Amino acid sequence: MNDIKYIGMDVHQGSIVIAVLDTSGKLVMESIIETRGETILQFIRGLRGTLHVTFEEGVSADWLHELLVPYVARVLVCDPRKNALLKSGNKNDRIDAHKLAGLLRAGLLTAVYHGESRGRLLKELARSYRALTKDTTRVMNRLKSLYHSQAIRCGGTQVYTQRHRQRWLEQLQETGARRRAERLYQQLDLLQPLRRQARQELVTEACKSVAATRLRGIPFLGPVRVAVLLAIVETPFRFRTKRQFWSYVGLAIETRISGEYQMAGGRVQRTRKRVALRGLNPNHNCELKRLFKSMAVEASTRLGPWHDWFTAKVNQGLRPEMVRLTLARKLAAITLAVWKKGRKYDDGEPLKSQAA
Repeated sequence: MNDIKYIGMDVHQGSIVIAVLDTSGKLVMESIIETRGETILQFIRGLRGTLHVTFEEGVSADWLHELLVPYVARVLVCDPRKNALLKSGNKNDRIDAHKLAGLLRAGLLTAVYHGESRGRLLKELARSYRALTKDTTRVMNRLKSLYHSQAIRCGGTQVYTQRHRQRWLEQLQETGARRRAERLYQQLDLLQPLRRQARQELVTEACKSVAATRLRGIPFLGPVRVAVLLAIVETPFRFRTKRQFWSYVGLAIETRISGEYQMAGGRVQRTRKRVALRGLNPNHNCELKRLFKSMAVEASTRLGPWHDWFTAKVNQGLRPEMVRLTLARKLAAITLAVWKKGRKYDDGEPLKSQAA
């Protein structure tokens, strides 16, 4: 029988607390090492047997996962939001590392997907683009908030353009507010070229993927959305069916029921209790949910078969927000099918009820 060891790591910026258990659950070793690649590999090389390692998802998870994969049998990056057992009872670094190793041995951890290093460039470009987009939006919101605080109406996008900027600044009578607006305009002038450059680099890198061309054929899935989708998902084969993909995107409906079965005449029967709906699942990828929601909004407002389908459902008495949810689920299901099967998008797919 192989000598299997289960290693739990409580990772911090300066140190890592490690607990090693054997197959019987006995603590073999405890150690505190520096968070440095050479030190971690030196510790791993000093262990014998088949090594299974786990640590929680965090800032260093990508780096540590890539570092350990060539040297151990299995690396499981676990989801801290689903580690209820880790949060109960006393808590410190040694206890956390011991609990992680024990939960890994028992198979009670939920893994977070970490792709291969070959997709790292696209992922980092997507992160850079999303960060610059958020920073630009934040500065633009602050500008409008400043004008609103002075009771100046500034609807639309004209307030951001350089052509009309002086006219807007002249409306700020107070010197401090005007100087603050000038600084915000300077920030905006610096961020906008960087954002455009990051978007171009992201789209150019995404075009190298074979799947990008097929995904571009799906309505409302433009080059930037395709690039973000490729960067986050990496491979569609992570998801067995569309339902797992809906859950990852945040479009899965959570249900609750208890006392589902009863005994009648010595046989097990299902009760007639109704399943309680609790809304969409909260544990999801926010960027992908925003992507498919924006696609659904665009599909419901732009003229075409999707808009006709949306209008027909609303006319039947369904609430518009629920129909948009169905649209988002349809678009997510079609995207996954096109990506996995490597086929082209069929124009008749919007009307197929089984797509959602």
